Amino acid sequence: VQLVESGGESVQPGGSLRLSCAASGFDFSRKDMSWHRQAPGKEREWVASITSTGGMTNYQHSVKGRFTISRDNAKNTVYLQMNSLKPDDTAVYYCYAQIWRNGVPYDHWGQGTQVTVSS
Repeated sequence: VQLVESGGESVQPGGSLRLSCAASGFDFSRKDMSWHRQAPGKEREWVASITSTGGMTNYQHSVKGRFTISRDNAKNTVYLQMNSLKPDDTAVYYCYAQIWRNGVPYDHWGQGTQVTVSS
């Protein structure tokens, strides 16, 4: 299983970014996916989730209306479109998938991509 994030960079407040997570090593089209983030000195937190077909999404309250999670199952990729970025959105953003093998769940994380929102 491999999850590779990209798209993070430094932007000014109010700016936009689109993060991508390329997945491999498992049947991506059958797995729910999620984005999480970890700010300096804070615990990692859930940001958004999307079901395997993309038919349902959920968001952390602080990003609702600003962030959009989506996926392209033909490309094995999940995205996070982030608009109206705020300094509080500064964090390392991680892609996550839980894969079951022989009845045991395994957590898989990407290496993360840094998003910095600053003027």
